[in-house]
Amino acid sequence: MQSYLDPRSGRTWPLDVPRWCGDAREPLLLTARRAPARDEIASSTRSIWRYAAALPFAPRAPIAMGEGCTPLVERALAGGTALMKCEWFMPTGSFKDRGASVMLSLLREQGIAHVLEDSSGNGGAAVSAYAAAGGMRATIFVPASTSPAKTVQSRAAGAAIELIPGSRQDCADAALAKSAEIFYASHNWHPFFLEGTKTLAYELWEDLGRAPDNVIVPCGAGSNVLGLWIGFGELLRAGHVARLPRIFAAQPANCGPIARAALGLPQVAAQPTIAEGTAIAQPLRLPECLQALRESEGGAVLLDEAEIAEAALALARGGLYVEPTCAQAAAAFSKLRAGGRIAARETTVVVLTGTGLKSTPRYAQMLGLAL
Repeated sequence: MQSYLDPRSGRTWPLDVPRWCGDAREPLLLTARRAPARDEIASSTRSIWRYAAALPFAPRAPIAMGEGCTPLVERALAGGTALMKCEWFMPTGSFKDRGASVMLSLLREQGIAHVLEDSSGNGGAAVSAYAAAGGMRATIFVPASTSPAKTVQSRAAGAAIELIPGSRQDCADAALAKSAEIFYASHNWHPFFLEGTKTLAYELWEDLGRAPDNVIVPCGAGSNVLGLWIGFGELLRAGHVARLPRIFAAQPANCGPIARAALGLPQVAAQPTIAEGTAIAQPLRLPECLQALRESEGGAVLLDEAEIAEAALALARGGLYVEPTCAQAAAAFSKLRAGGRIAARETTVVVLTGTGLKSTPRYAQMLGLAL
């Protein structure tokens, strides 16, 4: 049986009592496990729940809407050819459905009926939708300055939206204070969310029959970096893969604390970026993200605004209409190829995390159009 784990102190807590942090608000992971045997994968199930045997416990009734099993499409990019993992093929349009489905399914099994999240973007949309699908209540805190259009998806799912004055950090602080009243099912805090994102590793293993050489992911708080590290680590311990793929985190130069730390660069004040989904100035699990990049022998790439915009438009002109946030992973591929960090003969997966339909005003701006 797995336990909650504070990776920095080694302290553990039993899973049978719901919690989202340590006693002193430490960010938690789960203790290590091995991947299940191949015959334990429910191959007839077309969703992430084919990997239910890889989770810490099995809910009697998962909250599932067909998330996962996303396409892997080969595309020529500047610098070579890569495999695009199209994660926006999810019910709410982003990869966060993996984490929301698992997190809320496990929490509901533990008796949680009302959850709190703070997010104005894909995390809030995913938690709202999966709470609705599971008959749970959801309260989402968002900064009062957030465009009303960004909360429509959550409102449509029936979530209660509370507008919090001040900055994004003020919103997070307000959620922490409210967590004494409503269970805090934060996509940034709860380790069950990472149990969902780790299914990306399992899927790539099944897609390819092995681990790819490299995986490039857009990175904000690092849930995909950590999910890949956890998932491929489990597969490695079970002998299903020979080694970890190299994991590369792509971040905007305007707000890239994980990449700056990985590259040994000084931290700078965050600035606005078109890659707004990764604009996390103070990632909770910075040490763990750095450990994942180091142990996988990967690294990080910082991208300027022009590089991100160019990559987004280039993908769209190839038929892949994605958020600029995730287009930075494609831009990172080109920089890594140009710098000799990855080779043409290697199998490289570029993870595209969200649909461009959520960023149409941004595309209009890049194209010089008035809406």
